[in-house]
Amino acid sequence: MKVVSTNIGQAVEIVWRGKKELTGMYKYPVDEPILLGKEDVAKDDVMDRKYHGGLDKACYLYSHDHYKWWKARYPEADWDLGFFGENLTVEGIDESQIRIGAVYRLGDAIVQVTQPRQPCYKLGIRAGNPQIVADFWNAPYPGVYVRVLQEGAVKTGDTMQLLEPATANMTLTEVFSLFTHERRNIEKLQRAVAIPEMAASCRKDLTKRLRQAGDPL
Repeated sequence: MKVVSTNIGQAVEIVWRGKKELTGMYKYPVDEPILLGKEDVAKDDVMDRKYHGGLDKACYLYSHDHYKWWKARYPEADWDLGFFGENLTVEGIDESQIRIGAVYRLGDAIVQVTQPRQPCYKLGIRAGNPQIVADFWNAPYPGVYVRVLQEGAVKTGDTMQLLEPATANMTLTEVFSLFTHERRNIEKLQRAVAIPEMAASCRKDLTKRLRQAGDPL
């Protein structure tokens, strides 16, 4: 897997349900390395820290391979890399093969996979079409959130090399499906919430799903 774009976002004002707010969703390619810190990427604006940034979601990665699929469905959108709010656009990411807890060397940094992306309305605003949010939920391409175990710089051309596969854990695709067509699968939900490396916020959401599915915990 290889980094094809490093992306940084500055705060942009948007309007949602009649109210103005700031978002760091609008990320664009930069011609320089980016520094992965423990809680965020240096020089990158993170406005809503309830859902973005922090120890469990310090950096978001998205596969360059998926762009072709999305462009065919939303040809009118502005398709700069960084469109999905990712700091790193990486060639070769396959969420069906990447497991929660897996550890990778990424440039000078070492990162650990924590959860798939859970999209919100801001993706629809950037795309100019709210339908893309529902389509994102139903597509098998959620992208990768990571925690940073070792801070370091990442530049275009750097590789993402597997150090620890976490073979006992579920893949990103499997976990993402628990928010949609497998949301009533108690056995898989139980397995997911038991993964120790899972991001705390994602575990909380999956635990809620588990209760809704009828498991009293």
